[in-house]
Amino acid sequence: MITTEDRNIPAEAQRFMARRAGAHAVEVAASHSVAVSHPDVVADVIAEAARSEKG
Repeated sequence: MITTEDRNIPAEAQRFMARRAGAHAVEVAASHSVAVSHPDVVADVIAEAARSEKG
């Protein structure tokens, strides 16, 4: 999950890390504490990952 309003880790750095890991990344207009500000989005991403074949 890439948080585009993160003041700790720039979004471009997050994108780089996601590409390097070969991850499917979801971008969210949220801060570093996305689990607090957008818990439903985080839960949806976790549920989708659990359903996927690659996990």
